[in-house]
Amino acid sequence: MIKPEAVAAGHVGKIIDMILANGFRIHAMRYTRLSHHEAGTFYAVHKERPFYGELVDYMASGPIFAAILEKDNAVEDFRKLIGATDPAQAEEGTIRKRFAESKAKNAVHGSDSDANAAIEGAYFFSTRECY
Repeated sequence: MIKPEAVAAGHVGKIIDMILANGFRIHAMRYTRLSHHEAGTFYAVHKERPFYGELVDYMASGPIFAAILEKDNAVEDFRKLIGATDPAQAEEGTIRKRFAESKAKNAVHGSDSDANAAIEGAYFFSTRECY
């Protein structure tokens, strides 16, 4: 997912270019805006954490690009491409090093496991929408 501040800053094309240049194929993509309820549902796994409310507010603050990416080892390779949550800790050449504003506004979301990728993909897309 490309997050609201990266969309607002006009980084979508550059981020997609980096994704494609790293061998990913876009299986599905949608430009949308999450309601507060939808953002809360998507990030429900973090409900007990102190940053949950701010995260939900932030994710509902503007449009996002949701996507399903395909590649062998997609989750692991995407996690490497996006870099550390804190852009100050992210390696050079990663999406977050290049485009994130802060640890909270870190430009992109990437699933942390194949199981969560399936759940998160199904949150945004029906099988009919995946190519």
